[in-house]
Formats: sequence, structure tokens, C-alpha cells
Amino acid sequence: MASSASVSGRGGGFLLPPAAVAAAVLLAVAVVHARGAPAAPCVPRVFSFGDSLADTGNFPFLYGNDSREPALRTPYGETFFRRATGRFSDGRLIVDFIADTMGLPFVRPYLSGRTAEDFASGANFAVGGAMALGPDFFRGRGVPMGDRMHLGVEMKWFHDLLDLLCPADRADCMGMMNQSLFLVGEIGGNDYNIPLLSRVPFEKIRTFTPSVVAKISSTVTELIGLGAKTLVVPGNLPIGCVPNYLMIFKSDKKEDYEPETGCLRWMNEFSKYHNRLLIDELEKLRKLHPGMSIIYADYYGAAMEIYRSPEQFGIDHPSAACCGGGGPYGVSMTARCGYGEYKVCDDPQKYGSWDGFHPSEAAYKGIAIGLLRGTYTQPSISTTISSCPQLTELGSSVEYKNCGTVLHLTVVAQVIGWLLFSVHFL
Repeated sequence: MASSASVSGRGGGFLLPPAAVAAAVLLAVAVVHARGAPAAPCVPRVFSFGDSLADTGNFPFLYGNDSREPALRTPYGETFFRRATGRFSDGRLIVDFIADTMGLPFVRPYLSGRTAEDFASGANFAVGGAMALGPDFFRGRGVPMGDRMHLGVEMKWFHDLLDLLCPADRADCMGMMNQSLFLVGEIGGNDYNIPLLSRVPFEKIRTFTPSVVAKISSTVTELIGLGAKTLVVPGNLPIGCVPNYLMIFKSDKKEDYEPETGCLRWMNEFSKYHNRLLIDELEKLRKLHPGMSIIYADYYGAAMEIYRSPEQFGIDHPSAACCGGGGPYGVSMTARCGYGEYKVCDDPQKYGSWDGFHPSEAAYKGIAIGLLRGTYTQPSISTTISSCPQLTELGSSVEYKNCGTVLHLTVVAQVIGWLLFSVHFL
């Protein structure tokens, strides 16, 4: 039996009296007047590729009948959506914050749409568990690997979508491609995670990195060939700060840990190695495609801000999981979030990790702010997409200020939710 802190408004119901409904209407009107009309979208569409760090709901369409997958049920999604959406966190992901700041709705999972109209604002091809390289790469190197999603399949889906959007001639999609924003990742983490958890020697895993980076590079090149002009390519997160790895690779040697963060030094050095190779590869691509905006998203640097100064983000436990099996890192070998005798913290916003492998919404938000303000994008996304006032209006704090984005829309969404609830039951 899982123990979980109660969430206000979840389960059960209540009836708003007419006076409360009227008050809600007035509040909604007041919010709109106070904030002004929503800004026009900075880009017409966002297209996203990646793994569980970016999957907004494809996973349930592929594995919805697998009762062993905790991410298909609560407490996943409880912080923002109040239900499981297929996101591997308690709430929103980086792609959600980016899309919203761009003035777009959350990016629709590709597998949830059927018509061209369904993808009017873009599509998300990311799938939880996806890898950059196909399973044959690992099998050929003696690494046991079942059939898994990978970047090649996601790109096949993208080609299928182009056929849907522009059935007569692919050239009809060029204008849309030119103006859209492409998020190519985060991808590649599972190319290391799965071998690490299978106890493949670390020296061997390190040899995979050039191939992982080459696959990301070839995908960027393919998208440019199809008409993409603005591409954001994230690096890897600091995996030495991941609670499950801190538990699995616990060491008695003080020198194995970073003194400032308590993260595993050798694992973070590996993340930086991957990122260095990726940065060098993206620089080569910029020289080959001088008219394109190829932006490196420094997930590592943005995340390390949280581990070094968690109080700046309202986080008390940066290297612990909110949902898991307890212990110093919030995880254990006998239980995991949504499975076994797991526990859920009272306030996920105080934790850097949600389930021991994936960041919490609070951490994702902090990373997204660092990217959107331009501090951790090279070149700066805030100057690359220069026609986006929402980006220039981002404040210097973790919270959004007067930019008409997530926090403001959340208020309106809550008001609309109250109204719909009342209309349904009155």
C-alpha cells in the first residue's frame, strides 16, 4: 500500500454556489484585464524529439496496458495536471514551459493526433525510455538490449506527419518548417542509463558517446534538409546528482563526491564529456549551415544552479526524490515511485527529483527559466528568436513576471475549471 500526502481538490467533489460562480467569472475577467490579451505566438509550431525528459504523453499509447509502468497512474502528474498524463514527473516538463512561453499550448503527443488540425501547434515525438541509437548498435557490442524506441523511429513518425500536413507536395511544408522551433532532445541519456544499470563496464560505455553524438548530429542535419532553421539541441543533465545513482554507486571515498553539491564526481565528469563532444559537433554543423540557428541548450549548467543554490529555487532537497522508497536520497532498492511500498512527500516543489531518475516540476521549471532567459543557451535563445517579447520580459527570478505565460494561464485555467465544474453540477 502506497502512502501519499493528500492533494487539495483531488478526489471527491464539491458544489460551488451561484455567488461563487459569479465571483469566479469576475475574477477571470479581472485576470484578463490585468494581464492584457495573450501575446501572439513567437513561433507557429514546436516539434520535439527525445526521451522521458520530454515525453508529454506518447508513452501511454505504446505501453498503456502495462500495469508495471507507474508513470501511467498517479501520483505521477499530481502537482499540475492532477492526473497521470504519461509525463515522467509530478507536473510540467521543460518542453511545456518552453511551448507556453512561446505562446503555444502544450505540445501534443504525436500518437494522440489523427488529423492535420490536431497538429496546428506542432507535435511531440519523444517517448519515455527512447534512446538515440537503435538496439542493434548495443547488441553488436555485446550489450543485452531488447526492442526499444529510438531516434530513428521518432524521425520516421515525423516524416509520416509531414505527409499528413502536406499530402500533395512536401515543398508545401517548407514555410512551416522554416518558422517552427525544433527541440532535438534531450536524447542520449538512456544510451548510457541502460548499460549503467546493466553493470556494463564504464570504460566500455564511454566508447558509445561518439556514436550517440553522431546520431544526434545526423538527425539535426536531416531536419535542416527538410527545412528546419531554428533547432535547440540539449546536452545531458548531471547524472552524478541523480538520486538512484547516488544510492547505487554509493562510495566511502570522499574524493568521489563534489564537495559543493554532494554529487558523484566521476558521473558528472562523464556528462560533461558527452556535452563537450556535442558542443564541438554543433559548432561543425553551424559552419556547414551558416544560415541556421543551431542552439546548444546547457541542461547541465542550468541544473547545477539548482544543486549549488537550491534555496534560490525554493528547493530544500535537491538530490532527493519526492516519490520513492525513503532513505537519504528518497529511493531504495525495494520500492520505487508508484510501485511497492513507496512514499510520497508532502510538497514536491521542495524536491529536485520526482522519482529518483526524473526531475520534479520545480527543477524542470528552474532549468527552463535558465534556458529561456538565454543564460544557458548558446547562442542565446532570447536573441535568436528576437520577435518574442515573452522572452525579453522574463524576470531575473525563478518565477515568471509580466509575460502572460504559465503562471498567468494557470490562474485562468483554474477559474475555467471551477466554472465548468459548476455548470456540470448545477
